[in-house]
Amino acid sequence: MVVNIPQTQYEPKTLEIARELIAATREKRSLFDQMRDQMRLDDKMLDWTMANPALRYQLFSFIDCLPALKSKAEIARHFQEYMSQEDVELPDMLKKLITFADADSPAAQLAATTVEQTVKTLAYKYIAGETIPKTIKTIEKLRKEKQAFTLDLLGEAVITEIEAESYLNQYLELITELSQAAQKWPTIPQIDEADGEALPKVQVSVKLTAFYSQFDPLDPAGSREKVCDRIRTLLRKAQEVGAAIHFDMEQYRYKDMTLAILKDLLLEEEFRNRTDIGMTIQGYLRDSERDLKGLVEWAKTRGNPITIRLVKGAYWDQETIIAIQNDWPQPVYNQKAETDRNYESLMQILLENHQYLYAAIGSHNVRTQARAMAIAETLEIPRRRIELQVLYGMGDQLAKAMVKRGYRVRVYAPYGDLLPGMSYLIRRLLENTANTSFLRLNAEDYPIDDLIAPPKVEGDRPLIAKSAYPNAPNTDYANAELRTAAQSALAQVREQLGQRIQPYINGAYVQTESHLDSVNPSNPAQLVGKVGQISVKQADEAIAAAKAAFPQWRDTPPKERAAVLRKAGEIMERRRPELSAWICFEVGKILPQADAEVSEAIDFCRYYADEMERLDQGFAYDLAGETNRYHYQPRGIALVISPWNFPMAIATGMAVAALVAGNCTLLKPAAPSSVIAAKITEVLIEAGVPAGVFQYVPGPGSTVGNHMVEHPDIHLIAFTGSQEVGSHIYAEAAKLRPGQKHLKRVIAEMGGKNAIIVDESADLDQAVAGVVSSAFGYTGQKCSACSRAIVLAPVYESFLERLIEATKSLNVGPAEDPSTTVGPVVDAKAQSRILEYIETGKEGATLEFQGPKPEPGYFVPPTIFAGVSPDAVIAQEEIFGPVLAVIPVNNFAEALTVANNTNFALTGGVYSRTPSHIEAARKAFEVGNLYINRNITGAIVARQPFGGFKLSGVGSKAGGPDYLLQFLEPRVVTENIQRQGFAPIEGAE
Repeated sequence: MVVNIPQTQYEPKTLEIARELIAATREKRSLFDQMRDQMRLDDKMLDWTMANPALRYQLFSFIDCLPALKSKAEIARHFQEYMSQEDVELPDMLKKLITFADADSPAAQLAATTVEQTVKTLAYKYIAGETIPKTIKTIEKLRKEKQAFTLDLLGEAVITEIEAESYLNQYLELITELSQAAQKWPTIPQIDEADGEALPKVQVSVKLTAFYSQFDPLDPAGSREKVCDRIRTLLRKAQEVGAAIHFDMEQYRYKDMTLAILKDLLLEEEFRNRTDIGMTIQGYLRDSERDLKGLVEWAKTRGNPITIRLVKGAYWDQETIIAIQNDWPQPVYNQKAETDRNYESLMQILLENHQYLYAAIGSHNVRTQARAMAIAETLEIPRRRIELQVLYGMGDQLAKAMVKRGYRVRVYAPYGDLLPGMSYLIRRLLENTANTSFLRLNAEDYPIDDLIAPPKVEGDRPLIAKSAYPNAPNTDYANAELRTAAQSALAQVREQLGQRIQPYINGAYVQTESHLDSVNPSNPAQLVGKVGQISVKQADEAIAAAKAAFPQWRDTPPKERAAVLRKAGEIMERRRPELSAWICFEVGKILPQADAEVSEAIDFCRYYADEMERLDQGFAYDLAGETNRYHYQPRGIALVISPWNFPMAIATGMAVAALVAGNCTLLKPAAPSSVIAAKITEVLIEAGVPAGVFQYVPGPGSTVGNHMVEHPDIHLIAFTGSQEVGSHIYAEAAKLRPGQKHLKRVIAEMGGKNAIIVDESADLDQAVAGVVSSAFGYTGQKCSACSRAIVLAPVYESFLERLIEATKSLNVGPAEDPSTTVGPVVDAKAQSRILEYIETGKEGATLEFQGPKPEPGYFVPPTIFAGVSPDAVIAQEEIFGPVLAVIPVNNFAEALTVANNTNFALTGGVYSRTPSHIEAARKAFEVGNLYINRNITGAIVARQPFGGFKLSGVGSKAGGPDYLLQFLEPRVVTENIQRQGFAPIEGAE
C-alpha cells in the first residue's frame, strides 16, 4: 500500500491556481472552430478509438505500418485488412472506405488518399516539421506566443555506427542552423532572459543511446568511451553557437548508465561550469526519488546547477511488458495515481532544492503544473530556476494559460521524417486516447474537483497479467551489483582453469587412461580443463551400475524425484555467475547468452518436476463394476548425448527429464563442452541424485559413444546434434541386439536451416536488428540461428544496406570481454568447416561483407552473402556459423516457397505488418517454432516449447507439456470389482 502525500502548506494555493488554469483551458471556442472540428476525420478517428479498444489497436497498428507502404494500392489493401478484423466495430464512415474489391480501383485509391492524408494531418499535430526550415517557421510561431522550445530529432533505433555518426552530425547541423536563425529573432524577455541573465534561445534534446549503436549496460566502460567522445563534440559546438543541450531519458535498462556517464562528464573541468545542460528524471520509476536525491548531492559537489526535466515517462507499457517477459521486478508504478503521487513528491524535492538544480516541469496535468506554481510562488523561487514544459500539439491551452501567468514555458517539439516519427506519434495517440489522460478528461468536462484532487492510490495491483509459468529471470546487467558479481565470477573461474576433470561412475569419480584437453576458443592456448575419457570397459561398468540402481530409482515416488530437480534448480541459481563464466570460457559464449542458458537449465529442472507430478496423477476411466487406471512408468536406462552449443541448458534438460521420469541416466557430453557437463554433475550430486542413477561419462563418440548406443541394456537415447550423427544413432538404435528385449526410443534434435522473411511492410529497424541478432548471436552456432534472410524486392536494397552496416558495427572479440557481441566459434574443426562454406559461397553469390578476423582464437567474422540462389549450397546446408545468405524474392508466396524448400523445419521468422501475410505464415511456414516480428532464437521453457520436424528432429518439444512422455511408458490397469454380482455404487453413502 502506497501512502498518499498528506496535505501540505502548498495545497490550498495549488487548488486555487488549478481552478484558474482549468477555467482558462475550458474557454468557449468559436462556432467556426466547433464546426471545423466536426468536419475533420482525424479528430473523429480519435473519438472512435476512445470508444472502441479493438478499433484503437487495429487503427494504431495500421498507422505504425503506413510509412512503409509505397503505393496507394498497398495503403488501401492494408487499411482494408486491418479494419476487417472480426472484433472491430466500424463507424459507417470507415465501413464505406473499405468496401472496395480491388486495391487498384478508383474507390480504393480514394480510400487510400483519404486515410493517408488523415494520418499525416494527425502526425503534423505533434511534429513541428519534416525539415529544418519548416521547423524554424513553427518555432517562430511559438516564440510569438512567448513560448520557448526544445527540438528533438525523430528516430527510435540506432543500430549501426553510421547511424550514430549521422545522429551526431544532424544535431551539429541543427544547432548551427537554429543559432543562425536565432540571430534574427527579437529578444522576448519572458523566455530569453531571467534574473538579469540572457538564456540560450536555442535548445535541443538528445538521446544518449543514439551516440553509440552498441550501447550496453554490460559494457559501461566501452559504452562510456564511445558516447563521451561524441557528446564532447556536441557540447563544444553548442557552446560555440550558444545553444543549450538537454539529455533525454529512455528505457529503464539504460537509466543508471546514462546518469553515471553524464554525472562524470559534467564534472570534467571543460564542462563543470556549464549551466546550459539538462538531464531527465522519469516520475513513473520506483527508484526516481533516490536518483533525484543523488543528483542534488552531485550538484552540490559540482557547484553549478544544471536543469532537471521532470516527466511522467513515455514507455510505461514497454517497461511493464519487458519486466513481465523477463520475470524482473517491475520498475514502473502500476497505476497512474501512483505515478502522479510520486511526481508531486519529486517536484517538491526538486523545487525545494532550486539553489542546486534548475527545474523543468513537464506535464499536461493542470494540478501538476498548478502545484509547481504554488511551490515556486510560496518559496519565491527565482525565474531562472523554474520553467514549465509541454509537448508540441498537446496542452496548447494550458501552455497559453501558464504564459499568461508570467512563467517561462518551453515546448518539446520533435522534428524530422514521418517514417522514424511514427513511433513517437503512436505514443502521443496512446496518451491522448487513454482513459486516464488528463487532456481527455478535461476536454470531456470532467468534474473540476475530481480533476484537481490530490492523487489517490488504492493499493499496488498489476495491470498486466503475468505469465502462467514463473520462469527463472535472466541477470539484469544494468544492475551494477549483478554486473560486479559476474565479473568477479569470471576472475574466480579463470583461477580454476586447467584442472583435471574425471568421469563420475557409480557414485565415484574414476581415473582414466586418456584425457582430452578442453581449451578456451577465444584463446586456444588457455586450457579450460583436462577431461578424462572413459574406456569401453568403463562404459559397461556405468551401464551395469545404472541397471543395478534402476529398480530403487523407479520405485522412488515421483514427488521425491521432483524434489531433487527443484533442489538442483536452486543450486544452479546460487551458482549462476560461476556457471555462466564456465560457459563463457569453455565454449566462447558471451555472458548475457551464457546467463540465459543457466536460466533455461533452471527452468527445465522446475518445469519437468511440475510435469512429472502432474503425469503421476494418471487418468481414471471407470464405469459400473470396473476401474481403469492409466499411468506411466519409466523406460529404464537413458543415454543422453548432449551438444556443445547449449552445454548447460540442453544437457540439463535432457538429463533431468530422464531422471525425473525414473530412468537411470548416463550423460555423454560433446567433447568441447565436457567441463560444463562436469559442473552439471556437481549440481546433481549435491541435489541428491543417488549413486548409479546419474553418471557422467565423457568419451570418444566413435568408440565409447557408439558402444553405448548399441548396448542392449540402453532403453532410451536422447540426442541433440548434427543430422549426420543423429541419423546414424537412429539407424543403430533400431537394430535389435542379442539379449535385447525392447525397442529403443530415440529423441533426436538435429538442427535447421532457418529463414527469416522480411516483407515490404516490415519495420526495418526491427527486422535488421532481429536478423543480426538471430544470425550472429553466439556466432551463428545455434540450431535455431537464422542462416537465410528472404527479402521481398521492394525493400531488398534498403534492408541489405542497413543489414551490412549493422553487422559492421558488431564487436568481434573474446567472449569474456564485456564489449564483445560476436565471439569465437567452438574449435579449429568448426572454424575450418565454416571457412570452406564461405569459399563455396563465393562461387555463386556476392560476398557483401566479411568482418575482420581477430587473433589468436577460433574466430570466423560475421559474413553476409547477397543475391543467393534458393538452391545454392549455402542456402541449403546447415553451416553452423556466422554466415548469412540473403535471398531476394518477388512476393510473399514465393518467400514461403523458398523458406520451405530445405530438408529442415526447426525455426523461422516473419517481419511483416500485413495481416494476410502473417496469417499465411501461420498456416504454411513449415517450422516447429515460428516467430513473428521478433528474433528467432532464445525459446523459453513453457512459453515457447522448442523442436522441429522433417530432418530437424524426431520427438516432442523440449520444455513443453508432452516432452516427458517420451521418457515414459504408458500402462493401463483394468480391474473387475464385481463380487458375486454386486459392486460399489458410485455416490452411495
